[in-house]
Amino acid sequence: MNKAIETLQERGFFNQCTDLEGLSALMDKGPITFYVGCDPTGSSLHIGHMVPFFALRWLRSFGHCGVALIGGGTGRIGDPSGKTEMRKMLDYAQIDENVEKIKAQLDRFIGFDGKTAFAVNNKDWLEHVNYIDFLREIGSCFSVNKMLTFEEYKLRLERGLSFIEFNYQLLQAYDFYMLHQKYGLVLQIGGADQWGNITAGVDLIRRKLGGTTELNAAHQAYGLTFPLIMRADGKKMGKSEKGAIFLDKELTSVYDFFQYWRNVPDADVRKFFLLFTFLPVAEIDEIVSGDINQAKERLAFEVTSVIHGKEEAEKALAGAKAAFSGEGDKSHMPTADVSRALVEAGIGVIDLFAQASLGGSKSDIRRLIQQGGAAVNGKAVTDVKAVITLSDADESGEFVLRAGKKKFVRVVLK
Repeated sequence: MNKAIETLQERGFFNQCTDLEGLSALMDKGPITFYVGCDPTGSSLHIGHMVPFFALRWLRSFGHCGVALIGGGTGRIGDPSGKTEMRKMLDYAQIDENVEKIKAQLDRFIGFDGKTAFAVNNKDWLEHVNYIDFLREIGSCFSVNKMLTFEEYKLRLERGLSFIEFNYQLLQAYDFYMLHQKYGLVLQIGGADQWGNITAGVDLIRRKLGGTTELNAAHQAYGLTFPLIMRADGKKMGKSEKGAIFLDKELTSVYDFFQYWRNVPDADVRKFFLLFTFLPVAEIDEIVSGDINQAKERLAFEVTSVIHGKEEAEKALAGAKAAFSGEGDKSHMPTADVSRALVEAGIGVIDLFAQASLGGSKSDIRRLIQQGGAAVNGKAVTDVKAVITLSDADESGEFVLRAGKKKFVRVVLK
């Protein structure tokens, strides 16, 4: 088996392939060009989107050329895969803005050099497609009966599938067809929920251009998918109590990003090291064979370094140490500004937590205190009528509030 494919399999990036032996043999002959796509349905990718892009970097490390397709065209419709309801349609200007933001995020992660990795936008060839010509040339290659056998459509038919969404598979297949002709792409990679869309592209190339899986064929096309990543506790990968774990630190702070990884279930630590870091397998096994909390801290540091840079990861680590052990730099903890005048006059503990946006609603905060889950500067607070004053501040004139075991906020008086 080709070494690049073996690496993907070893690290958990393999679910199924349209022709594994054929792809392996082709990759043994020399570098190939492949792509992974994402639609700009939001202004930022979240960590769950990144699995195929980690795989892109692995394939690139073996000399293959990776293309990131950002769907400025397909994003105008929205992929029904994995969705129980139709996606909200965005206006074109918002989609274009999202494309640029996502391209910048991927550039920081991948490093587009125009040779071994680059980005494309399918708006370039989809925006002015003639509908009648498209139906004649592309639509005629698709069987509705076959399309309805794919899981993404079967699930949606139970709740309603719009005609515009039904066309999505044709457009994604057309992307593969266009990229094959423009750049010689022979492989599309993606999550398991993309199997139907990916194989549709493989079939379209072979129908239109006569490609086969034989090595001497003029037009070869392959698809490879990865398992959909779920946490051991049953939660969807990349989701927290606050929602998705975004790459944009304005949407998910670097500290919260770090803490997400620090708090993953024990059973997921090795799996996430393999998928979301570039550490060698032997080093990963050594790390996870030791103390599990130290392993989680290392996982959080490594993933945060990959996404946000080592400097930001070090700040997040320092903030976490300050919150949990008092050893780090609390200036890197999540921070809330509270009026000094309010504290000088004496502020109710419930109001203080509410001002710091910690603990939920005031009713939630009240229950938190009654259940013994609240603390101010390390001292438990059990009286819901307690009043906090400047005399309760730490030596720096600040407060560190804790809600539960893992949520902290540093309060700075202004």
